[in-house]
Amino acid sequence: MASNRPRNRTRLFLGLGLALLLGLALAAAFWPRPELVDIGRVTRGPLVVTIDEEGKTEVRDVYVVTTPVAGRLLRVQGVDGDAVKQGDVVAHMRPAAPSVLDLRTREQARAAVAAAQAALLQAKAEVNAAQADVELSVSDHDRAKALAARGTISTAALDQARTAALAAQARLETSRAAVAMREAELANAQAQLIGFDDQGLAEALVEVGSSDIPLRAPVDGRILRVVEESETTLGAGAPVLEIGNIEEDLQVAVDLLSSDAVQVVPGARVMLDDWGGLGTLDAVVERIAPLGSTEVSALGVEEQRVRVILRFTAPPETRAALGHGYRVLARIVTWEAQDTLQIPQSAAFREGGEWAVFRVEGGRAEQVPVTLGQGNGAQVQVLDGLGEGDEIVLYPPADLADGDLVAQRQAG
Repeated sequence: MASNRPRNRTRLFLGLGLALLLGLALAAAFWPRPELVDIGRVTRGPLVVTIDEEGKTEVRDVYVVTTPVAGRLLRVQGVDGDAVKQGDVVAHMRPAAPSVLDLRTREQARAAVAAAQAALLQAKAEVNAAQADVELSVSDHDRAKALAARGTISTAALDQARTAALAAQARLETSRAAVAMREAELANAQAQLIGFDDQGLAEALVEVGSSDIPLRAPVDGRILRVVEESETTLGAGAPVLEIGNIEEDLQVAVDLLSSDAVQVVPGARVMLDDWGGLGTLDAVVERIAPLGSTEVSALGVEEQRVRVILRFTAPPETRAALGHGYRVLARIVTWEAQDTLQIPQSAAFREGGEWAVFRVEGGRAEQVPVTLGQGNGAQVQVLDGLGEGDEIVLYPPADLADGDLVAQRQAG
């Protein structure tokens, strides 16, 4: 009997040990484990809300060189991109019928000359009006600088006065270019009255011979497109070349959805990205078209689009590589703040019609309601409910509940 006691004691200890190990295994199996999540922080900093849309550069005023009379156009020597000066001969043509014009054609040509003369007078009057605007805006700017120096007006008011002066100067240059265009149109109209029996014909063709009519550039700029390059026969008024000033007259056209266009105001700041060069080009919204148009998207959906014109504010040398018809990505600013509380948009979710987030406190997820403001898709402004530096759950799982244990998911 004595020999059985140690054996029974051993069995008892082994049983107790096995029971203890089994209990520990069951406790470990059913012990609550934290759910692995991505954790971020509430930060403070700048936040910019933009409307992003592809745009296309274009020359504001494209001048078309046309044939003054019906005849044979000689081969055009210029190519796309060539620089031209106002008055340069860009092409030559020979009249198809160098005889005296018939009565009806001559009367029509005289009417065209009269119309061109009236248009020229109107353009000169617009130059005078633009000159008066420049003088007034420069005077206002000078007064604004004096007032700003004494602290009477704000810096924003001074900037507005400076912008108004620059805009007035730009309108004056446009008006002068319009005068040059009207003068060229008048010259073309007068050329239609030329016959071989006219004394003016010899004077007009003295540079290139008695049988050629020169076609001249109406403004300084570059040849944007050669419409007719080869020698061919054309009627009166047929386009030959398109000329524009890329350096000083380039703008950006963007077709926005009408629902986006109503959020944009003239003067809004614009950032131009993906244009092919280094950095971002600065621009502003110059005007918004009052009329929308229906366009069909690549998916076959009809959309209402509104044309928005953007004006460069960056110096011309920073965009020297851009030309007419180039693609850019326009980011039009609709709201921005330099210092605001914000969180990643992925942390917020809807709960009972309101916004909420999971804040991490002591290793547990605490659901808290928040009031959100402006957002750009990546970051969103926090108006109430969180403080700077609070840890929050990003991309909260659907089964995560208030009070659940959470832990940071390790990368990889």
